[in-house]
Amino acid sequence: MKSLNKITLLLVVALLSGCTWVTLNPQGEQVLVASMEEVAGCKRVGKTTVSTLAKLVGLNRHEKSMEDELNKLARNSAADMGGDTVVPISPVEDGTQVFGVYRCRR
Repeated sequence: MKSLNKITLLLVVALLSGCTWVTLNPQGEQVLVASMEEVAGCKRVGKTTVSTLAKLVGLNRHEKSMEDELNKLARNSAADMGGDTVVPISPVEDGTQVFGVYRCRR
């Protein structure tokens, strides 16, 4: 019976590791995620460092879920900074990523 409980717990954790809990605020919805080439003519506003959980109950989370959360957090942060576009400028390390914040639209 104990092994069944462990298997059930592992399945629940595995399913949850793919979930995202971060939502875009209304201002963040207006912010785009772009590449460095796409912001060549834009004004750099600054940078933002965002973080999310990299592990859940000791298990690594799905990369796509973490990337989605980090993009949403960066977009929300950029809106607070007066930016309208973000560009990832570092790889994801332990659930943390740095984004450049730009103002491209006039």
